[in-house]
Amino acid sequence: MFTIHGVTGQVFSGTLEEMKRVFAADKARKVRAIEKDGAEMGGVAVEMSRRPQDAAIQAYRRMLSHDLERGPLYHAYQIMQTPVISVLAGDDAATAWHVLRKHNVHQGPVLNEERQMVGIVSERELLTAVNIDAGVVVESLGRRVADVMTTPVVAAATVTDVRRIAAVMLDHGVDGVPITNDNGHLIGFISRSDILRTLIMEPPLSLWR
Repeated sequence: MFTIHGVTGQVFSGTLEEMKRVFAADKARKVRAIEKDGAEMGGVAVEMSRRPQDAAIQAYRRMLSHDLERGPLYHAYQIMQTPVISVLAGDDAATAWHVLRKHNVHQGPVLNEERQMVGIVSERELLTAVNIDAGVVVESLGRRVADVMTTPVVAAATVTDVRRIAAVMLDHGVDGVPITNDNGHLIGFISRSDILRTLIMEPPLSLWR
């Protein structure tokens, strides 16, 4: 389940498929599944595209220990970062940049004064409003986080499939997805790095269901 939050509050709640239909007119889908690509190119292409995929899956399965106590990783709550490093929309860009640097993160959800999520801001976006020299802010353009943040922002529920979260990152061109509880409160965050780290370091991540 996904939600979308903007400066006016939550503007959408629904499944990945519903979200794609709602925003289909704004943005065409950027990626297609390997199986779909192969099917569109013909039977021979299907077989050729499956072979590397099958080999990768078999190699991944062989590296798994048969005595692992936990089951496969499926959901957001199993890999999300917590507590979440966030900034306020009213913060100046230099302050927000220092917060991200202090906690060694490259992006963070943006909250309003009521602690409701209204956007997301990256280190790259903040650097359009400040000048940095040797890790020190030498000039600030006086802009607030609200002036440079991305809004609205897509968030996911705790039991959302990790693969669907990865699909949202690709479809919307974002590097992270905030995780919210049933009340819509921000409780976690998943970045591209979290998914890659889980894939490499914490098998078994479910990739072939």
